[in-house]
Amino acid sequence: MSLVRHRLLPALALVLAVSGCSFITPYKIDILQGNVVTREQVEALKPGMAREQVRDILGSPLLTSVFHADRWDYVFTLQRRGEAPVRRRVAVFFKDGVLERHEADDLPSELEFVSSLDARRGQRGAKPPVLQATDEQLKTFAERNKPQNPPTPASAAPRPATTSFPPIDSGTGSSR
Repeated sequence: MSLVRHRLLPALALVLAVSGCSFITPYKIDILQGNVVTREQVEALKPGMAREQVRDILGSPLLTSVFHADRWDYVFTLQRRGEAPVRRRVAVFFKDGVLERHEADDLPSELEFVSSLDARRGQRGAKPPVLQATDEQLKTFAERNKPQNPPTPASAAPRPATTSFPPIDSGTGSSR
């Protein structure tokens, strides 16, 4: 009996130790790549806008091509553990330096996108954060960041002291 116990206990401990490792899964982070472009941003695009205006709204394009200089591509990928990657694409086309048209996949609103990120953390009932400052918040910010001393006009600024320096060549007559 003791021989069986001496062999059985180590074997049982080994089986438990090895099987215990199979229940532990490593943590895998959500991988966000590219430019997040929302429905509101695409709705702000209007034909005839300059490239700089489009860049201000959508950000710098992820892909630009030497062969297709009049096309900017914005690609976004969200990869979560155990789920298929979510890919969204927006293509912006220019003609003569101004926006001609755009093509986009079905895009979420800003609120939907933020809610989808929070929902993964178990906060399904949580209210998403407000993405825009109120007038009251802007006023408070301006008051808090007011400069201590008001700027003085250029005419009231003190003038630098006039100094007189001797010439660099003192004229001692030394020659080289």
